[in-house]
Amino acid sequence: MSYPMSRLMSTATASYAGLCFARPEHLGDALGAGKHEQPGYDLLANVFGVRDLAISTFGILGRSDRTVRTAMWIRIACDVGDGIVLASRVDDDEAKAKVLGATMTWGTLNFLALHLDKRRARRVAAARSVASAAGSVAHKVTSGR
Repeated sequence: MSYPMSRLMSTATASYAGLCFARPEHLGDALGAGKHEQPGYDLLANVFGVRDLAISTFGILGRSDRTVRTAMWIRIACDVGDGIVLASRVDDDEAKAKVLGATMTWGTLNFLALHLDKRRARRVAAARSVASAAGSVAHKVTSGR
C-alpha cells in the first residue's frame, strides 16, 4: 500500500474524531471555556469529528496516491485554519498557546508524513524506471539485437 506515513496520520486523525464524539467537552475544557460557552465548543468538537472522520476515510482507504495526497492537503489546511480561527477567539495566552501548539503540530506532522511519502514514491518510480531500462537492455543483448 502506498503512502504509509500519510495513511498512519489519517488513522491518528480518525482516532481524534472518535474523541470528539466520545468526549466533545475536551475542546472547551482545553480552551478554558465558561459554562455558557461550553455547548458551542461541544458542537464544534462534533463538527470537527465529522469532518476529520470524512477526510481520514479518504486518507486511509484512498485507492490512488492522488486521493491520499488530496486528503492530506485538506487535513493540513484544516489544521492551520483551525489554529488561526480558534486562537483568534481565545483571550487567554495560555489557551492560545495550547490551541496553536496542537493545531500547528498536527499540521506539521501531516506535512512531514506527506513529504516523506512523496519522496519515497519518487524513489520507487526512479528505481522502477532504472529496472525497466536495464530489462530492456538485457533483452536486447540476449535476443541478439
